[in-house]
Amino acid sequence: MKANILSIDGKNLKQIELPEFFRAAVRNDIIQRVVESLKKKQPYSPNPLAGNMYSASGKLKHHRHVWKSQYGRGMSRIPRKQRSRKGSQFDWVGATVPNTRGGRRAHPPKIISMVGKNKINKKELESATISAISATASEEWLTKRYASLKGEKINELPILVESKITELKTKQILETIKKILGEKLFSVAVQKKEIRSGKGKLRGRRYKRNSGLLIVLGEKERIKTTAFETANAKTLSAEALAKGAPGRLAIYTENAIKDLSEKFSKTKEEKIKTKLKRTRNETKRT
Repeated sequence: MKANILSIDGKNLKQIELPEFFRAAVRNDIIQRVVESLKKKQPYSPNPLAGNMYSASGKLKHHRHVWKSQYGRGMSRIPRKQRSRKGSQFDWVGATVPNTRGGRRAHPPKIISMVGKNKINKKELESATISAISATASEEWLTKRYASLKGEKINELPILVESKITELKTKQILETIKKILGEKLFSVAVQKKEIRSGKGKLRGRRYKRNSGLLIVLGEKERIKTTAFETANAKTLSAEALAKGAPGRLAIYTENAIKDLSEKFSKTKEEKIKTKLKRTRNETKRT
């Protein structure tokens, strides 16, 4: 499978042979599993000392012949704090426990339960990333994700650009991407921020924004813009490629393709080495 590398002007520069993983089967089930497990939840909980920041000891005795006792006063056995005292008479008020005024919460959310990620197998992670890369090269998955592109003919996928794009400034990058993608695809590529309709505005979810275009760069490449989201080829994940759904609009630089082919060819070499080791061990046993 061959693909054209486009120049900064949006014209065909040269052809290269695409790596095999661009033709891999798109496993949506594995992508969803990995993306869900990689989601980061913001830990939240009340102050651990809330409701405990006063001298309510909860150790008041409830039997006879004890000074400072609750016995014989018609009092329940809840922890109390002392407000005033007159001889052996005390003005107590319930504290600390959840059923008292200013007491702690009964079962508050705990940070420990929210910290940490779900574990995933390395093979699943790799399979999800390869599937997500393959979906960016599929017209079917792209039109499935972006409803506004239905009926549009998208000729060249995946979209590859020469690495000279990283030397441009923001204004020039926007012009270049507009030339490469065209008007219809560029409208999808731009990040838009909108005010949410409904009660979400009152609950800390006032704005919503689309993912927009993803530019995949080589390991040592940097781009001078914040208009689009970028990702490094060496640390590329299914989460970045399939945020929302598989088939995200993505542009790969020439160096990014080289780094990706190296990354996934290494895993193949490792698999071959492990197979060889197993066969050697089996022959030794026999």
